[in-house]
Amino acid sequence: MNDENNKNTDMNDSIEKSKNSKSKLLDPIMRLIHGALIGLGAVLPGISGGVLCVVFGVYRPIMELLSHPFKAIKKYARILIPVVIGIAIGFVAISKLLGFLLEKYPDPSVCLFVGLIAGMLPSLFREAGEKGRTKGSFISLGVCFVVVLAVLLGLNAVHVTIEPNFGWYIFCGFCIALSVIAPGMSFSTLLMPLGLYEPLVSGIGSVADVVNGFDKVQFDVIIPAAIGALLTVILLAKAVTKLMDKHYSVVFHGIIGIVIAATIVIVPFSGFVSGVKNFIINFVCLAAGIVIALVLDKFNSKINVPD
Repeated sequence: MNDENNKNTDMNDSIEKSKNSKSKLLDPIMRLIHGALIGLGAVLPGISGGVLCVVFGVYRPIMELLSHPFKAIKKYARILIPVVIGIAIGFVAISKLLGFLLEKYPDPSVCLFVGLIAGMLPSLFREAGEKGRTKGSFISLGVCFVVVLAVLLGLNAVHVTIEPNFGWYIFCGFCIALSVIAPGMSFSTLLMPLGLYEPLVSGIGSVADVVNGFDKVQFDVIIPAAIGALLTVILLAKAVTKLMDKHYSVVFHGIIGIVIAATIVIVPFSGFVSGVKNFIINFVCLAAGIVIALVLDKFNSKINVPD
């Protein structure tokens, strides 16, 4: 009887060791995939890299990495190394793809992005109310919506064309970094009506062409964007985290107001009235974006985010 119990114990130990071994092997792979999705979220309009950090349970390690890099690497090396590598891969790969799509199929691509943003709004509104809503929350949403919409429509009305340059690419880097630092922010949406989004993603995507020579890489885009992102991290990482902690609802509702206003401005209305074929293509892309966002939201809601 004792021998049988010992055999069962040994078998259970063997199974447990096998599970642990598989877990150790799969964990960095899953972290790499999570990082790639976070990198995608940082650059794709309507999806926040910060929200995905929260979903995958790496927001706190990422924030500590940005605020106290050496301390965080020592504490979270096993988690951060595959995640950061994944972020870089996803960031560059999706930028390359987006640059191609925006150049070849501008209206359908923008309609897909608008659908993604529209489909994400319910989850963003739900997250904004996680810590309650006050009158100030809705005032923040309304004020941010009106101000941003007025500014963007005003720029369009007077036909102001922003010429991408060193200073504007620093601003782009600021926006992308902030979309990771502050969950829910997707400032890629704001870059589109300013005419900065397409040259930015094309520049980032050019990193993939380094295999063909360094002259193929658009350093005039990448260097200022990197400077903007680095300055944002140094100056705002701690401040934004504290602001979100103290005034979560007001800040998050303000973000939603900005997202809605910027989205309205980028809708390619002319593409819907330029023929039946174009209308169908753009409508299908818009609907596809909404469905994809809703499916992702449903999937995310089933994930238990670790503390």
